[in-house]
Amino acid sequence: MHRWNDLSQIPADLGPTVVTLGNFDGVHRGHKAVLQAVLQLASERGAQTVAVTFDPHPVAVLHPERAPAPVTSLEHRLDLIEHVGLDAVLVEEFTHELALMSPEDYVRTVFVDALHACAVVVGEDTRFGHKNSGDAATLRELGARHGFEVMTVADLGEGQRWSSSLVRQRLGDGDVAGAAAVLGRPHRVMGTVVHGDHRGRELGYPTANLSQDAQGMIPADGVYAGWLTRVALDDDDQERVLPAAISVGTNPTFEGTQRRVEAYVLDRTDLDLYGDQVAVEFVERLRPTLKFDSVEELLAVMSDDVARCREVLSSIVPA
Repeated sequence: MHRWNDLSQIPADLGPTVVTLGNFDGVHRGHKAVLQAVLQLASERGAQTVAVTFDPHPVAVLHPERAPAPVTSLEHRLDLIEHVGLDAVLVEEFTHELALMSPEDYVRTVFVDALHACAVVVGEDTRFGHKNSGDAATLRELGARHGFEVMTVADLGEGQRWSSSLVRQRLGDGDVAGAAAVLGRPHRVMGTVVHGDHRGRELGYPTANLSQDAQGMIPADGVYAGWLTRVALDDDDQERVLPAAISVGTNPTFEGTQRRVEAYVLDRTDLDLYGDQVAVEFVERLRPTLKFDSVEELLAVMSDDVARCREVLSSIVPA
């Protein structure tokens, strides 16, 4: 998949395209329905497929105090879009200048002049242009004027509309299974394994501690069953995806203050992961974070946590 970061990088001889526009944070099942519609329409038109997205999130620029936590990193977002099968993605830097463009100026500059769109596919709730004044109806008017078709994809969901906001809500509640139902896959946090207090190794449960700059929204504090993926290893390497008990929190039993994500790979004390890039995927929340009166009490509960993790993961094929 071609990845363009500026309009100047788009080939001048680019043929007709079917384009979609959105933040695509999380690339959840609703987003995928839009992307699949792009692929279908492009196949019928003999056109290439392009997603246009933004970085940073527009709210982070216009109202930073209200900026939502990113569900995924930009790199993971692009990987997920590529996995759907699109030909190209344009990542536009969202600036105050871009926010001032009228819907017509934006469509003419990006969709018509740069991308040669023969069709545009969007969700019903799409907004764009200065003060979000453009919507699907605006797009249809501009399409008639500039020679491209507009297709809208209806909202989808199971009881609630699938959205990035719903994913954030469920992760904030620790409902990682509910978030996965919207995403269509387990939620992932990625980071570098760094040294911690080495307390887990002393207790017989060595953990991989993710760096503080880990990417992806961190769920509510608690203990989770999930997977640790060593991203540098080949997909068919049996050591790539490993079952793990994952802890999110401050280690209150030991008076910790720094919030951490750490993962114990079940039944493994031989791994040296320091400096490795890993992905931690959350399958099910087992319990909230608790403060214990003694190390012995903590160890007894950790033993139960590991047993429950093994039970939860035993019948699941990792994503």
